[in-house]
Amino acid sequence: MRFFLKHKAIAAALTFSVFSLGLVSCSKMDGNYEPIQVSGLNVIQASPTTELLDVYVANSRINQNVDFEFGNKIGYLSVYAGNNVFNVTKKNSQTSLKSLQHTLKPQAGYSLFVVNKLENIELLMLEDNLEQPATGKAKIRFVNLSPDGGALSLNVNGAATDLSTNKAFKEFSTFDAVDVADNVTLNIKNATSGVVETTITGVKLEEGKIYTVYAKGLKANTGDTGFSAKMFVHSKAN
Repeated sequence: MRFFLKHKAIAAALTFSVFSLGLVSCSKMDGNYEPIQVSGLNVIQASPTTELLDVYVANSRINQNVDFEFGNKIGYLSVYAGNNVFNVTKKNSQTSLKSLQHTLKPQAGYSLFVVNKLENIELLMLEDNLEQPATGKAKIRFVNLSPDGGALSLNVNGAATDLSTNKAFKEFSTFDAVDVADNVTLNIKNATSGVVETTITGVKLEEGKIYTVYAKGLKANTGDTGFSAKMFVHSKAN
């Protein structure tokens, strides 16, 4: 049995327009149709390495059609709810670099982050709060995934008060409400000194949308695996 469902008719039923997951399919047993319970799963490659990776749910590789490189995201996938085992390997390898066992709640959304340096690679599972924002609002979660970045804060447009404060490596905020706006600058700041370490510019925060911002990479590195930040929207399943 495959532990994730990629059929478009099933995935399309994982509707986030009201930011909730539903029962998406039925199985026939003894003439009765029983609902199949699923969860939605994002998978984000935030481990600062140039190695290509594969991620498995049970024995099924989820990135079958894409090279899973640093900064990539896959999802939402439709995954069977309940107890699941997740593994990360180097591309085309059968040797697990790290394994995680986690129980997924039915009708819930999750983001699975591949984090830390390759030699210390980890899997971080976060449950996504997909309740629709209030009228005129969006929501943002901040996750610090830079192994050597120190404690970080997230600031929106230079506001006097930071949206998320003092998050150490692998720590994360709640989904905080923000006003919708065009051309926003998101500042990732050193939590101690207040110095802006990196920015995401030209961001459009849209009403009703839910975002995750994460710090990634290494301050000790330059180029593709250097310190930076990235943002994604929690959209409907694909």
